[in-house]
Amino acid sequence: MESIRSLVAEKPVVIFSKSSCCMSHSIQTLISGYGANVTVYELDQLSNGQEVEKALVQMGCKPSVPAVFIGEQLIGGANQVMTIHVKNQLAALLRRAGAIWV
Repeated sequence: MESIRSLVAEKPVVIFSKSSCCMSHSIQTLISGYGANVTVYELDQLSNGQEVEKALVQMGCKPSVPAVFIGEQLIGGANQVMTIHVKNQLAALLRRAGAIWV
């Protein structure tokens, strides 16, 4: 889990993904649509991707991707992000994290 903390440190929005995951791409597109600069780590392209994926599962991410961190806090997967979006809370969360300014 320390490796995850170091990867999300000081980045407003981080998404752990797999290059073949359409939901990861959809969530990335949604958040980018707010104007946020998203840092994406493709687990299938990282040398320690399997280790990171195991840590994400231990943190409660099931399925392991997408795993979304905003303001260094684990938000969760696609369902959690979409729930926050539908409740009109995503923009405020992104503002508090310094990911957007409007």
